[in-house]
Amino acid sequence: SEDPSVTLFREYLRIDTVHPKPDYDAAVRFLEHVGTDLGLACQKVEVCQGRVVLILTWQGTNPRLRSVLLNSHTDVVPVFEEHWTYPPFEAVKDSQGNIYARGAQDMKCVSIQYLEAIRRLKAEGKCFARTIHLTFVPDEEVGGHKGMEMFVQRPEFRALNVGFALDEGLASPSDTFSVFYGEKSPWWIKVKCMGSPGHGSRFISNTAAEKMHKVINSFLAFRESEKQRLKSDSSLTLGDVTSLNLTMLEGGVSFNVVPSEMAAGFDIRIPPTVDLKAFEEQVAMWCRSAGDGVTYEFHQKCMDQHVTSTEDSDPWWKAFSGVCRDMKLQLKLEIFPAATDSRYIRAVRHPAIGFSPMNRTPVLLHDHNEFLNEQVFLRGIDIYARLLPALASVPPLPAEG
Repeated sequence: SEDPSVTLFREYLRIDTVHPKPDYDAAVRFLEHVGTDLGLACQKVEVCQGRVVLILTWQGTNPRLRSVLLNSHTDVVPVFEEHWTYPPFEAVKDSQGNIYARGAQDMKCVSIQYLEAIRRLKAEGKCFARTIHLTFVPDEEVGGHKGMEMFVQRPEFRALNVGFALDEGLASPSDTFSVFYGEKSPWWIKVKCMGSPGHGSRFISNTAAEKMHKVINSFLAFRESEKQRLKSDSSLTLGDVTSLNLTMLEGGVSFNVVPSEMAAGFDIRIPPTVDLKAFEEQVAMWCRSAGDGVTYEFHQKCMDQHVTSTEDSDPWWKAFSGVCRDMKLQLKLEIFPAATDSRYIRAVRHPAIGFSPMNRTPVLLHDHNEFLNEQVFLRGIDIYARLLPALASVPPLPAEG
């Protein structure tokens, strides 16, 4: 008695695409089979060894018009199975219809919702002026560097002639649906402190540890100020403030040896409203004030701050928001608090919206016991089955002649 769309979703969830060894081949075979069954054109692009982007295409009646891109990633984050009620790759459905699996929310649900919405529209005999492309990309969960970041630079991506993209969002525990029109710039910074070494029994001056203490105090004092700013202003969301966390500490060789070098790693996510040059000057000042021999280096430094228009005058947003208004979906516009592949799409000047149609659902991405209720999943298909015709029927834009 299970809805066939739910069955397909559970089949996809059972494909083990968890890092560090995701079975991408199995995922691509599965999705290619579904796409072929739907009569979609298929293309595979190997952006680097072992990393394939699958493109499924529903050709529009006017291929000269810019296309609608539906993006999703195939990989999922690791699990700690001892903390799961059910095995994380069996897609168990409980008596309430909750489907437990890694990727249930992030984001295998959206991949299948795209496909099942297209299945419904094609069965109804629909066709649209604009082409719809679906891209299934690898490695998003490890930064997208061997996935979307490389793909957007390739001729195969340019040939898609993208006008507007949909990508992942987040679940919402309330009645509202979260819609993300931009995201933070992720900075991963490693600070190194050099100092005087010596025997652990002495009060040595100018140690690396003393400098590191000052560095950590400066960084974490800023963290606390942003945390309090978020807490004290109910109009702010996590996407509106800069998050900062100390994630790594390195140094020392023995209990009785004062080390000459220590290092700390910080994960910082900066909203598009922040002046990035001024923020880096702040980081440099924190390091200088800790003493001599304190340096920093970037392991990731995203400088793109493009956001997607949500003005009523924008034809893409007008189509998207119009459907949501007609379906009485209450939207909450936000900056995404982490990072998705949308940042690479926006960086090459294409508007992108992050949207996963999951309201009344706890946010469980990367968490234990990740689940999605089957009725929420099916409602998402209904929503995409209304969104896709509206987006693929946006009238020709001035630049399209």
